[in-house]
Amino acid sequence: MFAAIGLIKANGFPDYFESMLQEFFAGAFILLAPFVGPFADAYAKGRVMLVANGIKFLGALAMLFGLHPLLAYGIVGLGAAAYSPAKYGILSELVTPDKLVKANGLMEGSTIVAILLGALLGGWLSDVSVNWALGVVAGLYVAAALANLRIPKLPAAHPVDSFNLLALVRDFWDALKQLYRHPETRFTLLGTSLFWGAGSTLRFMLVAWVPVALLIDNNHTPANLNGVVAIGIAVGAALAARWVNLQTVNRALIGGLLLGVGVWIFAHATHLYVAIGLLVLIGACGGFYVVPLNALLQERGHETVGAGHAIAVQNFSEGIAMLTLVGAFTAARKAEWPVIPLAEGFGLAIIVLMTLLTLLRLTRWKSPA
Repeated sequence: MFAAIGLIKANGFPDYFESMLQEFFAGAFILLAPFVGPFADAYAKGRVMLVANGIKFLGALAMLFGLHPLLAYGIVGLGAAAYSPAKYGILSELVTPDKLVKANGLMEGSTIVAILLGALLGGWLSDVSVNWALGVVAGLYVAAALANLRIPKLPAAHPVDSFNLLALVRDFWDALKQLYRHPETRFTLLGTSLFWGAGSTLRFMLVAWVPVALLIDNNHTPANLNGVVAIGIAVGAALAARWVNLQTVNRALIGGLLLGVGVWIFAHATHLYVAIGLLVLIGACGGFYVVPLNALLQERGHETVGAGHAIAVQNFSEGIAMLTLVGAFTAARKAEWPVIPLAEGFGLAIIVLMTLLTLLRLTRWKSPA
């Protein structure tokens, strides 16, 4: 992402193109949602991840050789959309339900470490050479594909006889309706969608916020601050693995409520080290919130429509949330709204939405079955 932002800056594209990257990325998740779940469940998930990393490699290579960064990032999004149901769906096939939150914590923690290193490396290399940054990204996707070969080859969860496109769309729609009718899976879908929509917006908000609030104009400072959020998420994921399980999942709501408060306070920061501290806290709240919700969705999805189907529906919901929130942010940037009030409003919006979700969850939890 930071390599693509560097390319956009180097080629003189408008500033709002930076956040449009997420629109192309999330659009791939929405378009492929009916198909990637059955694909992940129909084959050994490690091999599905191998193919998906190959697609991401092609996207990075295409950007390196001159394809428009928005289109190339969309190709990377296609690979990511195919990768996600296999990556998270495989956990419920590898571990028992009592270890699922811990497994998610380890998965999320290792992913966050990768994001941290990628943000730091991407921001630094983009300031040195965008081509070098893109070359390193392509090389890392090759390394990831090779690592996929070491994943145990498990049997397919739900083999299919044929990939009839209309049948798959109907199957996806049935899975979506089934998951949204179930109170617990509806809660997790809405909750994780809000988190990732907010997280994606925060990522691009930092790119716009740093030059205005901190008076720093380079690629690596917003990249480093995104890495700081990743550190916080890793801490929150570890705390969730220790203090939350599927029976006490409502504890995660505390992190969600504090997330919006942290963003609103952060909007007023004017010192780098204050910003770093607040972003660590924001990330920790997010990690504590989202990891148990992911585990709950995987377990309930595995019991009903299959983990791959459940993650595909989750990606669809999260993609819509990303398109909506990042799209609103992009429109505000194009209209040249001031960045600081925009960040304040974003924090208040997260507070309101998280409060509504919490009230709905606790009301349903207390009501008789």
